[in-house]
Amino acid sequence: MKLGFHLGYWGSGPIPGAQETVLEAERLGFDSVWSAEAYGSDAFTPLAWVGAATSRIKLGTNIVQMSARTPTATAMTALTLDHLSGGRFVLGLGASGPQVVEGWYGQPYPKPLARTREYVEVVRKVLAREEPVTLDGQFFQLPLQGGTGLGKPLKPTVHPLRADLPIYLAAEGPKNVALAAEICDGWLPLFFSPKSDAFYRTALEEGFARPGARRSLADFEVAASVPVIVHDDVEEAASFIKPALALYIGGMGAKSVNFHHDVFARLGYADVADKVQELYLAGRKEEAVKAIPTSLVEDTSLIGPAEKIREELSAWEATVVTTLLLRGDAGSLARAAKALAS
Repeated sequence: MKLGFHLGYWGSGPIPGAQETVLEAERLGFDSVWSAEAYGSDAFTPLAWVGAATSRIKLGTNIVQMSARTPTATAMTALTLDHLSGGRFVLGLGASGPQVVEGWYGQPYPKPLARTREYVEVVRKVLAREEPVTLDGQFFQLPLQGGTGLGKPLKPTVHPLRADLPIYLAAEGPKNVALAAEICDGWLPLFFSPKSDAFYRTALEEGFARPGARRSLADFEVAASVPVIVHDDVEEAASFIKPALALYIGGMGAKSVNFHHDVFARLGYADVADKVQELYLAGRKEEAVKAIPTSLVEDTSLIGPAEKIREELSAWEATVVTTLLLRGDAGSLARAAKALAS
């Protein structure tokens, strides 16, 4: 199982020591480094910055929000970064949710799966550079219909370094996971658990079985964000993770549409997820954090003494996951890598 480092997105400002941590990840033999975006820092620029200081580690977005850019704009940035990094770039895409898509980007959210399918099709047409890019889609028309009538089909002036630049899809629901298996080269789960492996394996197999599917499980990447904290006290280790879980379960989405909440409900924590959401949306954030049991953290993380982590790692190795994406500073990455490699 490969290891990756997830930078995430900025809070109120740049992440302290980010480049030093990426350099340490590359020194430790990590396979990849990933950035994200919400409604502050973007996902591409940090990768260009750390990519200039590294030579081997792959550079991935986890995720680029599709509503933030047209598919051709995303493809332009992807082919640019791939050239600048010598073929190390991985394009991770995601639909995000209606709060961000409609509230921040001012774009419509309905039918995200159909929109994703068209978006990826356009990106692949740009990267293939076989002919001028055209699409008469429900969401994207190239050239635009109903405009001046002067739009002209174009293909990129830059010759892409790799026509098969890998595209991964962030997905949580089974239909979106199946779509990732059908049209993409990898899947980016956010809250994975070995206990949910059978559920997601079924969704992936459905996508692989569709006509025209690009890959099979044998050559498909699954890069899961998995907190790994080496600590003698399990409860204290869990306390570092619970605030982020409370944020996503309770506040990252509307009460009626929160895909993160749904993940934990499927995992058997429906009552907990409901309680956390209720408390968080009522502004009682500390209580929301306290409502998360340590067992939930342990189901989706690797925490505790190194011996405990090594014992639990076998369950993860038996899943569809091919890469564990870790977070933390240089020291915590080194401790985690040592525990996972022993």
